Amino acid sequence: MLGYKSAMVIRRRLRRFLIPLALYSVSAAVAAYFVHHAHSGARGIEAQQQYEAQMAELNKELDDLKSERTHWERRIALLRNDQIDRDLLEERARVMLGRVHKNDLVIITGPLSE
Repeated sequence: MLGYKSAMVIRRRLRRFLIPLALYSVSAAVAAYFVHHAHSGARGIEAQQQYEAQMAELNKELDDLKSERTHWERRIALLRNDQIDRDLLEERARVMLGRVHKNDLVIITGPLSE
């Protein structure tokens, strides 16, 4: 009977050791799963950094477009007032009519069409 009792004692000690070990292992695996997805998942840290980089790029593009819009609004305002800016009017008339002033320097860049 002594052999049987010593085997039961060993089994109890083994259970006392293996059950908490198994629980800690499962808990660690679950925690590792969530940590991995918190870092690399679709809404994780890496995805957040990519969104922030994309947002910065889009904000820069927005600022460029806003400045371009301001430029064009300023030019349009010069044409809308009761008194039109003479320089702008002269520039547009020359472009549309294909005329040049006698003091203008003309540089022909393309082939001449006859």
